[in-house]
Formats: sequence, structure tokens, C-alpha cells
Amino acid sequence: MKVLVLGAGQLARMMALAGAPLNIEVLAYDVGSGQVVHPLTQQLMMKGLDTAVTYADVITAEFEHIPHNILEVCEASGKLQPTTQAIKAGGDRRLEKKLLDRASVASARYQIINNRDDLEQAVNTVGIPMVLKGALGGYDGKGQWRFTSVEQADQLWQEISPFLAATPDQAIVAEEFVPFDREVSLIGARGKDGSIAVYPLTENTHHNGVLSLSVAGKTDSQLQSQAETMFKAVAETLDYVGVLAIEFFDVGGKLLVNEIAPRVHNSGHWTQQGAETCQFENHLRAVCGLPLGNTTLLRSTAMVNILGEDTLADEILSLPQCHVHWYGKEKRPGRKMGHINVCANSLDELNDKLGELAVYLDPAAFPVLCK
Repeated sequence: MKVLVLGAGQLARMMALAGAPLNIEVLAYDVGSGQVVHPLTQQLMMKGLDTAVTYADVITAEFEHIPHNILEVCEASGKLQPTTQAIKAGGDRRLEKKLLDRASVASARYQIINNRDDLEQAVNTVGIPMVLKGALGGYDGKGQWRFTSVEQADQLWQEISPFLAATPDQAIVAEEFVPFDREVSLIGARGKDGSIAVYPLTENTHHNGVLSLSVAGKTDSQLQSQAETMFKAVAETLDYVGVLAIEFFDVGGKLLVNEIAPRVHNSGHWTQQGAETCQFENHLRAVCGLPLGNTTLLRSTAMVNILGEDTLADEILSLPQCHVHWYGKEKRPGRKMGHINVCANSLDELNDKLGELAVYLDPAAFPVLCK
């Protein structure tokens, strides 16, 4: 089986590693260069999207912000999973909100802002405080603003106007500010036959808008059941095939959807060591029409993002049940360069192991773990 991934980053890389034991060949289409490369070596494999589409049995994606003309070519082949509709919903917050409405899944109140009048109206429909998010392209805290008082309106509009003008069809989604207790995410897979397999909820900690730490298995069965019901509603509304991630706000035991990601997700990297079948293998199983793998939590596991660092202390490799995953990227401040999975027999033991790991980490680079 030959799978073409739209995008040539670390998620395609980890799909290739997961697919090899199943004899699934994974190639990556670099959307920027138009070249088809090997996901691990970045070696040029062939040229041109049309050639790659013809060669592949299945086409999938590692990110949402794919030019629509590329999606149209792939959709026309009948090989794209998940569908263009699902991928676009992950890349456009307006479509995402409409999807959640159709699926009758709870999320924060919102209004779409295209002009200054819409911003004024949002004060009444959404309420202050609110969070303003770019409909297209914003991620990891970028393209977002806090609106906390009406006196900010003029200043905010001066900042937002150039942002709207910089990208065709750009807009702002104004959301009510949700005073949540924590953020959690659910990674799940839906097969071509409609079967669903979900992983345990993951508790996420961010720093400066970027995911720093994910810990699996810290939530109760009631919250897990809520998340699974919401996952099923979204996946079935989209007739989804593949791995889908949903980020939630936990507000006093009630979940509100923050956003969806129609792909394998950073908060699911722990599955490589903590679950029977990792998210990357299950995504390939789903899009290739294979039975989904077991998603049971084998042991308490945490994922620590490596941001802007290309080396770690060698002593880390001597820590029991500690696994380092590098992405082969060139170092750049704030860039996701890799991650560390840490496993233990209980959450208490996991906390101890994270403390042992923190001894060998630079506090400036890992502020959440080294606080």
C-alpha cells in the first residue's frame, strides 16, 4: 500500500516510521516546493503532484492549511482521506464553528467579524471579555487578540485591519472568553467502515500559546464519556476517515470544544510509548481501510515538547522509560524540534520521573517542567 501525505514535516515522518512494519510506503508532498520526498531523508522521490497522485493508493494530510487547488486535485482522484470538507474545516475557524453547530456539539459563543461594525456588534452578541482569532492561518497563539474592555476597540481595530487585509478571504472569529479549569484533548480514529477507536483524554499545558506538556490518563470516566460522545458526533457529521483530534476546555466538569484538528496531533505523541497502537499507525490503518488498532492506555505517559533546542544532555537516555524523538529539523527559536515521552506505572511515579528528567533540562527552554 502506498500513501501520499500532503505535507513533509514531522507528522509525515512519524507516519512513515509507523507504516514501515505494516509494509505501507509513505511519501510526502512538500506543498511549498511541489516536490515529492521521502519523509525521513527528504530525498527527492519524484516530481509533480499529478505523478504522485497517480502513484499513490491513498492520499492524506499532515496539516490543514493546504492550498485549495491541491485539495481539488486530490479529491478528484477519489483517494483523499479525510475529505476536503474535513481538512478545510480544520483550517478555517468559520467552517469549524459551523461544523460544531451542525454536530450539536457545545463550544464557546461566537461571531464572525469582517468589518468594524461586526466588532461593535460582537460586544453585544459575544460579550466582553472575548478572544479574537484569525479565521485562517493562526496557530500556536499567533493571530489572536484579547478584547477585555470597550476602550480597546480603536486600538484593536488598528491591529486587526492590516491582518485582515494581508490574506484574501481572511476574517476574525470572536469567541467568548471561557474561564476554563484546564485544557484536555481527545485523539480518536474512525475507519472506512465507520468503526471508532479513541484514546484516553490528555491533559495539556501550554506556555506562550504553544503546547509544552501532555499527560495521558489524568481524567475521570465521566469526562471521558463526554469527550467520546462529542468526538463521535463530529466524526460522523463529517463522515470522517482517519485520526481526528479535538481540543476541549474543561469548565467545572463540562466540556466545550476549543478546536479540531483533522490529522494526527501533537497532544497524541504520547501514544508512541503509552498505547498499544500509536496514533500514526491508527491513522494509516484507517485511511488504508485496515482494522483499527487497540487504543488502551498501557501505562501512565507524558509527552514533553522540545522547542528551539537541537541537543539534550546524554544522561537523559539513561533514564528508565524515557524516549527521545527528534524530527531532523534545523534549529530555530521556538520551533518544534522533537519531543520526549516519559512512561511510568502510575501518575505519582510519572510525576517523579518528570522531576528526574527536569534535572537535565534547560529551565529557559522547558519552563513548564522546570518551574
